[in-house]
Amino acid sequence: MLDLKLLALDADDLSILSAHMQDAVFKVGDLSFSARSGLFSLAANRFVWEKVERAGKSFERRRAGLSFKRVEAVRSIGFDRGRADEVMSLLAIRYTPTGEGPDGVIELVLAGGGTIALEVECIEAQLADIGGAWEATAKPEHEAD
Repeated sequence: MLDLKLLALDADDLSILSAHMQDAVFKVGDLSFSARSGLFSLAANRFVWEKVERAGKSFERRRAGLSFKRVEAVRSIGFDRGRADEVMSLLAIRYTPTGEGPDGVIELVLAGGGTIALEVECIEAQLADIGGAWEATAKPEHEAD
């Protein structure tokens, strides 16, 4: 399978990135923000949802990099950023424009109630697989609300 490489420049594009990153897991220490360059990034083990229909009982994860440019500020709630080895699970990526946009807030919604909020000038995000695939032990399951 070819490595995934996606670019998001609007809310519709961002929803596609969200679908591919749903149930990705990462450590708090894999988060990075450079205020000088306005770049927020994370390295995660994403669940390969695009192969689930064809996979039968075998599932996989891939190492992926997710980055956001033009980030002005980052806020987080619901977890301790000082615990670098704490494992987090990403549920969704949401965008809320400020006024008429293109500036707004991109939220990384985490399992357990945590959130990472990125204040952005506009949407400019990239997702790319950066490592090989390995077999996942199970498909992530969610309780219905």
